[in-house]
Amino acid sequence: MINRVVLVGRLTRDPELRRTSNDIPVVSFTVAVNRTYAKSDADQQADFINCSAWRRQAETVNQYLSKGSLVGVEGRIQTRNYEDANGNKRTATEVVADSVQFLEPKGSSGQTSSQNSPYDYQSKPQNNYEPKPYQEEEPIIDIPDDDLPF
Repeated sequence: MINRVVLVGRLTRDPELRRTSNDIPVVSFTVAVNRTYAKSDADQQADFINCSAWRRQAETVNQYLSKGSLVGVEGRIQTRNYEDANGNKRTATEVVADSVQFLEPKGSSGQTSSQNSPYDYQSKPQNNYEPKPYQEEEPIIDIPDDDLPF
């Protein structure tokens, strides 16, 4: 059976780091992922997906990410049951992240600037690479059929 999730979106709030009773770090965060379709008369719609990461990944997410950070999350969907403070039974569904990729440099968080970011895939890359002009094709080598081993 397969349970894999891949998300690309922005954090809706700063990550919240906690520790279990065994001192294992766990971080919770929510990723806003735009839907690929939209009604013609409506604004872009998004899904807000709760995620968690554990151990070293949790500490790294907490240290380097903040509200608005663009991330790629790969993991699995997990559903758990618990009782709230009033004794009501609740169900939570979240993505448990195996990998969290930082998709933009620290501090940019979706802010636009007058300079094009190398992570802005709609703009030209900021490098000095110039493509080589078209070169003539290599000359065709004529090999007689008698020289082929098959």
